[in-house]
Amino acid sequence: MKLLYIDPGTGSMLFSILIGAAATVYFLARALVIKAKVFFSGGKSAVLATGRKSFVIYCEGKQYWNVFKPVLDEFEARKTELCYLTSAEDDPVFEAGYQYVKPEYIGEGNRAFARLNMLSAEVVLMTTPGLDVYQLKRSKAVKHYAHILHAPSDATMYRLFGLDYYDSVLLTGDYQAADIRYLEEKRGITRKTLTTVGCTYLDEYAAKMRYTVDGAAAGALDGSAALTVLVSPSWGQSALLAKYGSRLLDPLVKTGWKVIVRPHPQSKKSEMTMLTALEARYKDTPNLEWDYERDNIYSLSKADVMISDFSGIIFDYTFLRDKPVLYTNQNIDLRPYDADDICSDENGKTDVLKLWQFRALKEFGIELKEEMFSRINEVIEEALNESGAGSAAVCFSDARRRARNAAWMHPGEAGKRAVDFMMSARG
Repeated sequence: MKLLYIDPGTGSMLFSILIGAAATVYFLARALVIKAKVFFSGGKSAVLATGRKSFVIYCEGKQYWNVFKPVLDEFEARKTELCYLTSAEDDPVFEAGYQYVKPEYIGEGNRAFARLNMLSAEVVLMTTPGLDVYQLKRSKAVKHYAHILHAPSDATMYRLFGLDYYDSVLLTGDYQAADIRYLEEKRGITRKTLTTVGCTYLDEYAAKMRYTVDGAAAGALDGSAALTVLVSPSWGQSALLAKYGSRLLDPLVKTGWKVIVRPHPQSKKSEMTMLTALEARYKDTPNLEWDYERDNIYSLSKADVMISDFSGIIFDYTFLRDKPVLYTNQNIDLRPYDADDICSDENGKTDVLKLWQFRALKEFGIELKEEMFSRINEVIEEALNESGAGSAAVCFSDARRRARNAAWMHPGEAGKRAVDFMMSARG
């Protein structure tokens, strides 16, 4: 018996064709039903219940709960109905007790895409990149698609064409607009509406941080377990765990300090083999723990220092904790990202410093190269000392403040501003 193999690209195309055909049949059938209702009602009502929603939010996973919660709270406060579609069966929204926010679980993967591709709504807000690129298609019955950024880092660090076909993007800081405009012009695509609302989840985390006890003994430099190191990378071949793995973790655990490893949520989907191997390697290591919690705030609150790469969590830690960061990203491959069109010239040379986040990180962070791994304890102690006193501390502190002011604008107002925009987009 021969098995038929369909490559991912062909599979995506076939799925798109099927969804397109299904959507056409669906909307034709709905139009006939509506016309029939109008006819049998004597033509008295031109506006009948068509199932069209004014406002819809789609959440692809419960890790985005804190991105959307301030927006949901604002809809609830305004007593305005919102349809909240989620691919997380255990989404916290179901326990939130909202009256005006109407949650619905729509499944994951193609099941969710099938529902989303036949939406009927005025305004749809999502964090999901790649609209109209792969399986997630624009519905003909949706007036406006808005994307809300879920990191205060560069908007071009999405996979290719991540934001190209949205009608609008809600920014965390004004600086993100320039590169989006550059890509629009370079690719000849329609200009989007760009509005800076702030960062919803940082607003939420800042409020939680006031009630979170810091479990770390800051400034403990005696090599005791009281010092906590958080390793929290992005995902993919250029990310810290995939690139270095045990070559970094081995010397870290030998310090005797507590090491928390928090993989990117996407790693559990795309890099499970790598994670399983690392977990097995350190299963009997008492000072290393793995963090897969939805919220990163608990690990952030415990850490005296962070080691990361090009992950947006660097800015969460920097803006909320104002503590030192070490980063490993000197050889990042930008080709899978929109940023490649920003940073690469016609000769194929790449300059990551064309991106704001790498320029900012160079000012407030300390680059960690592989040849430094063998003396990681000294590197971390130097980082903590430099951030603790003297002119170097002032320099790092000022750089962190400048980055925060640029990337996290309108603190505490993001939920309100996002809803204001959605109301205006409905018209």
